[in-house]
Amino acid sequence: MTTRIRKVAVLGAGVMGSGIAAHLANSGVRALLLDIVPPKAAPGEDTSTKAFRNKFALGALANMRKQKPSPIMSEQVFTAIEVGNFEDDLSRISECDWVIEVVKEDLAVKQALFAKVEQHARKDAIISSNTSGMSIVGMTEGRGEAFKKNFLVTHFFNPVRYMKLLELVAGKDTDPAVMKAIHRFGEEVLGKGIVYGKDTTNFIANRIGVYGMMRTIAAMGPAELSIEEVDKIFGPAMGRPKSAVFRTADIVGLDTFVHVSKNCYDTLTQDEEREVFAIPGFLQKMVEKGMLGDKSGGGFYKKDKSSGGKEILALDLKTLEYRPQGKVRFESLGAAREVENVKERVAVVMNGTDKAAKFAEQVTLDVLAYTSRRIPEIADDVVNVDRGVRWGFGWDLGPFEVWDAYGVKKGVARMKELGLKPAKWVEDMLATGRESFYGVEGGKDTYWDIPTKSVKVVPENARTQRVEYLKRGNKKVAGNDSATLWDLGDGATLLEFHTKMNSIDDQIIEMMHTALDETEKNFKGLVIGNDGANFSAGANIVALVWAAKSGQYEDIRKLVTSFQAANQRMRYSPVPVVTAPFNLTLGGGAEVTMGGNAVQASAELYMGLVEVGVGLIPGGGGNMQLLRNVYGAYSTDKDFDPFPFLKKVFLSIGTAKVATSAEEAREAGLLTQADGISANRDFLLSDAKARVLGMADAGFRAPRPSRFRLGGPSGYATIDMMLYDMEMNGQVSAHDRKIGQKLARVLTGGDTSTSALVTEEKLLELEAEAFLSLCGEEKTQDRLTHMIEKGKPLRN
Repeated sequence: MTTRIRKVAVLGAGVMGSGIAAHLANSGVRALLLDIVPPKAAPGEDTSTKAFRNKFALGALANMRKQKPSPIMSEQVFTAIEVGNFEDDLSRISECDWVIEVVKEDLAVKQALFAKVEQHARKDAIISSNTSGMSIVGMTEGRGEAFKKNFLVTHFFNPVRYMKLLELVAGKDTDPAVMKAIHRFGEEVLGKGIVYGKDTTNFIANRIGVYGMMRTIAAMGPAELSIEEVDKIFGPAMGRPKSAVFRTADIVGLDTFVHVSKNCYDTLTQDEEREVFAIPGFLQKMVEKGMLGDKSGGGFYKKDKSSGGKEILALDLKTLEYRPQGKVRFESLGAAREVENVKERVAVVMNGTDKAAKFAEQVTLDVLAYTSRRIPEIADDVVNVDRGVRWGFGWDLGPFEVWDAYGVKKGVARMKELGLKPAKWVEDMLATGRESFYGVEGGKDTYWDIPTKSVKVVPENARTQRVEYLKRGNKKVAGNDSATLWDLGDGATLLEFHTKMNSIDDQIIEMMHTALDETEKNFKGLVIGNDGANFSAGANIVALVWAAKSGQYEDIRKLVTSFQAANQRMRYSPVPVVTAPFNLTLGGGAEVTMGGNAVQASAELYMGLVEVGVGLIPGGGGNMQLLRNVYGAYSTDKDFDPFPFLKKVFLSIGTAKVATSAEEAREAGLLTQADGISANRDFLLSDAKARVLGMADAGFRAPRPSRFRLGGPSGYATIDMMLYDMEMNGQVSAHDRKIGQKLARVLTGGDTSTSALVTEEKLLELEAEAFLSLCGEEKTQDRLTHMIEKGKPLRN
């Protein structure tokens, strides 16, 4: 078996195949994407050309550029994808360490392809199928011993870049070393969450997820609930994604949803709940009519064309006609909105007394009882089941975690009242005195292991690090209401923000200084990161509006300059500072990120200096930091014309551009080429810790401050001409132009010339002055207020 995976062949260039190829390339792995030669040509098309013969794979590349959300992390990934077809290029799979089959779910088609793969693949290559439920025995029929030894199922979820789950299923002949190699590669290189399923229909996530959706659909008629009511109940209130049940079906495609459910119905003849998977009449009719969801322009929901697509209509399941959505109001859902902790929130809904709560309780307990009866049929333990459903369907809590939140004992009693049957092993567990599936012992997460009837530690990669573990180990060094400093071990500290959306306030700034005081005195290096949903969505603008409207400009000046000073102190401290951003890293969050000496970023990073959206410019050093990154080593060089550098920075800040991946953030200059990227978010804090200790142990020395050759008044005039043209053409408002002028004055260095060098301090002074003057503008205050009230930018 091959030990290193450098190149992968993907056979089949449909939605899944192209998604897998794109994500391999995102992860720095070369991919060979092959598909069939088109069976027929369009009139006048030359069938002998490569362009025709590779048409399907080339079409997949073109689609990647248009798809939303984008499957690619950067335009650069295309350099790592080669295309071809099964007739001319199948022999090239001999160049590959892993071959993934992603053709249609038809056993005969797969068997015929594997027969050819066996002839061309290297003897040590790993071979896998991305099937969502076909049996390994059937797919490998007629193949040799060596082929079967290297064969497994690798079931990715769509969209591949964003869905964390990768289900691995071994056949009876699969070499355990093959499973281990793909597990490690999937987790560490592709950033996936690995789950072990068994060779059963639809494996873990789809079996449970689809059962849950079909159960909900069956129960909503008797409960007299509409589709928008069901989606409100089974949305964030119950720890599920906003897309809940029906919106999820629209995104996935009703044809796909029906196919997966029908596959369960046809093959699971021994399943006691088989009838739940039978397709209801209305769903059959919708598929026949081509009402397939997003891909056909309408499914359970549809944009109302007459309102310009602003209003979303919902389907009446009795008439199959669209109608305006009704207002959804239930006391239990209102109460849940106030509860931040997801376990408590789910319990609040399920313990409610209204119609929504009763429905949530009944459907959920049915799904939990069913899930308990599927062990050991689909998986050996609760951990694989919970991870599968969480990572594959975007639930915040897996089924057994939901049961823990409701109460296992209480759940069993209530199930019996409702005529539901939990698995015997659950009652056996309760009989031993253990009352929850999960627990914490010795600081580690534990779970109830069914075969041994004992408690085991939840398995996870040694690189996984969470703030939660530091809390359990009493590793707190210092803290206030907004931030905490933790001892990360081995001489590193971690500064964690924990405000709402991790927005920057005066207490965070205070803790940035405390963190440096402590680390400089007693430790080797500092990491800035957290376990939140987002690294930091920027500054707390509520406090800013209030101060601006009541004329407290001295307070604003103090806040801005102290934030600048904290970011500068991080950069020039005698100990290294590594920032670990992920997801939303906007405004002040981006400034903290660029303030350190190095960045270890999550691959999924949405980073930008977006202050222009609320009528401001960056105020925590962001303008100077981006100039510093973009100029790099050439900030003082006389041979470089400063204008192209300035233009790049001006457009990036002036258009509030957000990079939608760490790769894009590098290209935008928000990260540098030397900064690191972690594919798996679970490893981000330990990767950042390794980086900061590496810097400290290699004799870290703080960098010298940059000086800049900037355009001064002539550079400013050039930018203002561009703004003037844009205002005349109606592309920007007069206030937009004013913000642009303030930004241009900062970036061009004020009253300077290209023969002089501007210091970082001078740029920070100009920035603070511009920020303050914009806070005094009524139109900026209106923009800030609008953002707080409506959550979106105002163009005034």
